[in-house]
Amino acid sequence: MRLIQVTIPAGKRDAVLDALDDEGVDYVVTEEASGREYTAVVYFPLPTNAVEPVLATLREVGLGEDAYTVVLSAETVISRHFDQLEAEYEEEGSEDRIAREELKAKASDLASAVPTYAIMTVVSAVIATAGLLLDSPATVVGSMVIAPLIGPAMAASVGTVVDDADLFRRGVRMQALGLGLAVAAAAVFALGVRTLNLIPPGLDPSTIGQVRERLAPDFLSLAVALGAGVAGAVSLTTGVSSALVGVMIAVALIPPAATVGVGIAYGLPSMALGSGVLVLVNMLSINLAALGVLWLSGYRPEDWFRQSDARAATFKRVGALLAGIIVLSVFLGGVTLASYQHANTEQTVSAEAETALTAPEYADIIFLDADVEFSEGIVFTQSPTRVVVTVGAPPGETYPGLANVLDDRIDAALGTDVAVQVRFIEIDSASG
Repeated sequence: MRLIQVTIPAGKRDAVLDALDDEGVDYVVTEEASGREYTAVVYFPLPTNAVEPVLATLREVGLGEDAYTVVLSAETVISRHFDQLEAEYEEEGSEDRIAREELKAKASDLASAVPTYAIMTVVSAVIATAGLLLDSPATVVGSMVIAPLIGPAMAASVGTVVDDADLFRRGVRMQALGLGLAVAAAAVFALGVRTLNLIPPGLDPSTIGQVRERLAPDFLSLAVALGAGVAGAVSLTTGVSSALVGVMIAVALIPPAATVGVGIAYGLPSMALGSGVLVLVNMLSINLAALGVLWLSGYRPEDWFRQSDARAATFKRVGALLAGIIVLSVFLGGVTLASYQHANTEQTVSAEAETALTAPEYADIIFLDADVEFSEGIVFTQSPTRVVVTVGAPPGETYPGLANVLDDRIDAALGTDVAVQVRFIEIDSASG
């Protein structure tokens, strides 16, 4: 619920109070003695979803756009009339939906001042980079907690649906600034780590678990980003805390941006490209989901003549976001297909190796593992180049022809020539 404070212009007192009476709103009026064009201040409580329609009614009777209006959160209201008003608006729609004015204020507040935003983004990216290189999930999660990325995304979406060009431009600029700073900070930090040998020399970052997770984005990445955008918009429109939702949005943006920086620092273009696509897809999806939720929630400019402009701008930006996502989804589709093919290749190799070892001459051999190595480059351009089959064999036994047998079977199954190596591990067993 909300407590509203409104200054009443001279000559409009009776009209404003009559309108509140007609709405069944309890109010308290005090005299305004500042000597300006306002003669009174009226205080009244409202259910959260009643703020926008009641303020619209007051403006229709002459309150005016310039009237000093304050909307505060109220903990408790004890009033029979208020209970009736709450029940009435509860039937009309979501009781948690905040007013347009409050939505704009919250979106503007979330998009913090540029110096603070820049510092927190850089710190978050540096921590995320350290977590990636250390392969520490806890550190990566910690970096997301302080990332201030929810504000700009919500500001751009709110600015679109309520036709506030300044708020929209501010949101877009800050999103671009934030992602640029995150990538640059991660690259500089990773380069420093590499130069100072703070991690083992010669380490390939793509072999680190936390980094590898961000190298091959697939269609499931869209679900994460779209969910984050929906959650961000819902938290904004209902007035609930956006802290946890901000973490979810940071999940979709900060670690991939840090991975781009690591790829730049280590001179690995395929790493930077794969993670860069993931960052862009996630950013576009978050904005698209937030924009859709806000529009479907019914937020529009108050001025009827501006609503057509807002509708046109919303559809235009939705179209641009969808086009960007579709183009980038070609990459995601390629990665998804390549991931399936890689898994299928590994299963085929394991099956062929196990089948070959069923021959009588290999009865004492136990199949342990088959590791398939792929060529370097972007994931959907990779092809199998080498297979290492690990088997267990009795001590002292040799099987000189096994590698050739496995090579012929695996080449035939894959339809390409790959190098096959066999790694023997001595297995000794004792009876009793």
